[in-house]
Amino acid sequence: MSKRKEDLSEGSLPVKRIKTEDTKDYEAEEVKTTKGKTVTTNGQSGDSLPPNSHLNEGDVGIIESISLKNFMCHACLGPFKFGPNVNFVVGNNGSGKSAVLTALIVGLGGKATATNRGYSIKGFVKDGQNSADISITLRNRGPDAFKPDKYGEAVIVEQRISGDGIRQYRLKSQSGHIVSTKKEELNTILDQFNIQVDNPVSILTQEMSKHFLQSKSEADKYKNLSELKDQVKQKEDRYKSLSSLNELQDKLEQLRNQMAWALVIEIEKHLQPIKDRIKVEESRSVKYDHKVEEWQMKVNEAEEHFKTIQNQLQKITEEAQALRPQCSTLKDDVQRKNKACKETEATFHRYRTQLKQLEKDHDQLQKRIEQLRNSINQSSEAELRERQERISCLQKQLKALEDQEATTSQQLAQFQHAISKSRDEQEKLGEEEKDVKQSAESRKERLKELKASRTNQLKRFGENMPALLDAIAEAHKQGRFRHKPIGPLGACFKLKYPELALAVESCLKGLLLSFCCDNYRDEQMLQSLMSRYFTSGRRPQINVCEFANQVYNVKGRAVHHPDFPTVLDALEISNPVVANCLIDMRGVERILLISSNSRAREIMQQQRPPANCREAFTAAGDQVFPNRYYSSETDRARYLGGDVESEISQLEMEVSNKMAKLSHFQQRLQSIVEEIRTNETQMKMKQMQKRKIQENMTKIKLEISDLENVDEPQSVDISTLEEEVQDIWHRIVSDRNKLEEARKDMDEHRKIVNEAEQRYKEVKEKINLIAEGADPIKDELNKIDTEVGKCKHHKRHYEEKRKEHLEGIDKLKESLESKEKVLEENIAKAKQIYAERLEVARTPKSIDVEINRLRERISTEQERHGSKEEITRQYFDVLETYKNVKSQVKNLKKFMQLLDKIMEERHKAYKIFRRYISLRCKYYFDSMLSQRGYHGKMSFDHKNATLSIAVQPGEGDKAALSDMRSLSGGERSFSTVCFILSLWDTMESPFRCLDEFDVYMDMVNRRISMDMMLKVASSQRYRQFIFLTPQNMSSLPSSRLIRILRMHDPERGQTTLPFRARDQAEDSDD
Repeated sequence: MSKRKEDLSEGSLPVKRIKTEDTKDYEAEEVKTTKGKTVTTNGQSGDSLPPNSHLNEGDVGIIESISLKNFMCHACLGPFKFGPNVNFVVGNNGSGKSAVLTALIVGLGGKATATNRGYSIKGFVKDGQNSADISITLRNRGPDAFKPDKYGEAVIVEQRISGDGIRQYRLKSQSGHIVSTKKEELNTILDQFNIQVDNPVSILTQEMSKHFLQSKSEADKYKNLSELKDQVKQKEDRYKSLSSLNELQDKLEQLRNQMAWALVIEIEKHLQPIKDRIKVEESRSVKYDHKVEEWQMKVNEAEEHFKTIQNQLQKITEEAQALRPQCSTLKDDVQRKNKACKETEATFHRYRTQLKQLEKDHDQLQKRIEQLRNSINQSSEAELRERQERISCLQKQLKALEDQEATTSQQLAQFQHAISKSRDEQEKLGEEEKDVKQSAESRKERLKELKASRTNQLKRFGENMPALLDAIAEAHKQGRFRHKPIGPLGACFKLKYPELALAVESCLKGLLLSFCCDNYRDEQMLQSLMSRYFTSGRRPQINVCEFANQVYNVKGRAVHHPDFPTVLDALEISNPVVANCLIDMRGVERILLISSNSRAREIMQQQRPPANCREAFTAAGDQVFPNRYYSSETDRARYLGGDVESEISQLEMEVSNKMAKLSHFQQRLQSIVEEIRTNETQMKMKQMQKRKIQENMTKIKLEISDLENVDEPQSVDISTLEEEVQDIWHRIVSDRNKLEEARKDMDEHRKIVNEAEQRYKEVKEKINLIAEGADPIKDELNKIDTEVGKCKHHKRHYEEKRKEHLEGIDKLKESLESKEKVLEENIAKAKQIYAERLEVARTPKSIDVEINRLRERISTEQERHGSKEEITRQYFDVLETYKNVKSQVKNLKKFMQLLDKIMEERHKAYKIFRRYISLRCKYYFDSMLSQRGYHGKMSFDHKNATLSIAVQPGEGDKAALSDMRSLSGGERSFSTVCFILSLWDTMESPFRCLDEFDVYMDMVNRRISMDMMLKVASSQRYRQFIFLTPQNMSSLPSSRLIRILRMHDPERGQTTLPFRARDQAEDSDD
């Protein structure tokens, strides 16, 4: 094999030389035969072909036309008629140039990722349309045409892409007749035409042209050099020999026998686990019995404890009720004795005041007597008469003053009594005002809750309840609950009889605010949420019970009364969990609701209570037991009230009445305070008036005494004064006795009042102690009641578990019996088929698969060979010819040895040919780079399948070659063109496409690159070239070989293509 090279001058391009050679020569040359002309690609020639030398056009694989509909953002493009040699598709950005190239790749079966325009086929359908259509016409002429009798001189490839990414192919003949709809047919056509749509060397897109040399690894560049796709060798294993029909039938019979006993063995294998499981389950039954007995004992203990505490509460309540009349009597007695005590205190103070005045008069008279005894002056007769008249006048004044003093003392006593009475009334009204105020405040709070419940019914159960429920819902979305808690229970049911709302509420009490949790983990999470919204006061109760889908069957233990419903019957409950919780925690199926109190007493106490009835509630909320009766503390339902507006109206009226009453109390208290203030002022004035009267009386008495002493002789005057002193002293002694008696009387009354108050306080304190002692007992009673419910729930839970467990054992036994019957039947059938038992290790399924395969094979053999006689005749005929063929085998072995030797020679020739192709590619690449004074280097590593490229732009040191990524945009684009042209010269493809190869080039690089590509195209007229560029190409020379297709300017209303995300899978073909 020879290879010739010619030196190229500066600026010349290597082209293919035309020569005619014998195609039988085994040279390492690539030969193309086109309409009697042979074009060889092995040699190189000079700059270009003579102007008069013409090559024929390509026969197969040339793109004649492309048309698009609803593809990408274009409603209709084409049809584009392409020339057989050079085609330029020009137009502004967005006019559809790249859409034509993308449609060429997709239309010929390429993947969306190969276009660098999307990741899903459905993304190429125009927005708002259901499908897109692509039509490509390929030339099909000459001796290499594909099925010319069916397709003619052209193959029309039509593809429809649906909005779901499904492809539909239609391969038509030149006349438009559909020949095939299978993609396999299209692949066969592309293989025969040597078209590789996924090879960037054949079709280089815009994005690939930008990054072809920069982004590809060395291994990828080597793969792109290869002109052939990876071929998958499919080998089919052949049977070394065919079993005879008799052997196959014998084997089939053996497999049938094995099948019969394999079914028996498989059933026996299934029986043993069931027997083992029954033993295990029966041993576990004892555990459930112990659990049921354990919880039954706990239920009995809790009920006994409940009865004990209930009796204690009943006893305490009776004690408190018995002490209330005594307390009221003692209070009245204290008030009465306090009043009498105050009267004695007033008398004592009056006597004390009189005594002080008498003692003062006594001292003054004593002093006067002393003065008279020392006086020696005597009065005249005229002065005596004047003194006597003055004394007479003063005595009249004294008499008037004494009358005034008596009147004033009486008025003082009246004022003191009025003040004492007003203070008692003030104290009583203050207590009543306090009660009314508390009642009004509680009704205002309730009214506020009811008004808030107009917009949100849940606010009836507390101001923070809606926020708590929102937090529960959010936590459930985040997966913090295994099962979403249910509550508040009062909001989870409706009343069938609204008039019994108070009765139901009195029965359920705190359960109306409680929540249900499926497990203790959810309970802990709910407790943490409640701590945010119920920081103070009591939190809603949490009931832990396993969520069930069915309500308990309580027919056997429920109350049945012809006239009155149970609490469970009176409720409309949609959630089984809520109903089961109320049954567990409160036993609502055993509590009657009776409308009237008298009827409730009659049914529960005067008659024998109905069966299973433990208690009843009246419409007024009273609780009735067979031996006791508790009145309701409230007169209205707080949580279950039906008509909110009427309740609001009634509460507003009550609040208004309470406020009016409170206002009346406040006015009356204000009036009493004013009365007390007025009476105290009047009393002080009377006291001052009395003191003034007493002072005036003393002055008059002294004046009278002075006048009398002056008027009479000393002995007479002194004796009179002494008599008067004596009289005053007697009065002092008398008043002292009276004062002492008044003090004793006052002390006695005070002692009586203190004793009465002490008795009243003792009784009241006793009542308070009883009430305080009842509160923890009530709380304990509620806890024990809850504990009883929990114990019963656990007992019922384990009873149901035991029941389910026993039912499961019964089902296992039934299953065992049925399988044993099936086993007996299969053993009987197996013995009929083959009497002796076979130990088979294989499964019936695998045996059945082999039986079916043998049947098909026997059927195939029978169809292939015909009858047994025919097979026998053919066997002897073949046996007769076998001896003749045996001699030929020796010759064939010799020929095979010769072929092995030839293959070794061909492999050596392949390596030499690959080396020449590599050298040729290097040479072309360096020659084309030299057009701009560039230097380049291509290094092939066939062993590791890598290719490295380095380029040095301009004049410089060739040793300083650099990687492609370090080049500028124009330098990289020019180097890319040179690399593509060198690859094109080493590959065979009917057409080559290049998109925006000059995007980063300056005018000099663009002109040189264009000249090189046109020279290559002129030298290879049997191939088709399609170039896409935004330039107008007005500077191209006129030639019949060059066709320019100009695109219309794009519509400016078009939007972004709806491509899918990168992580979505490629859509499949129909």
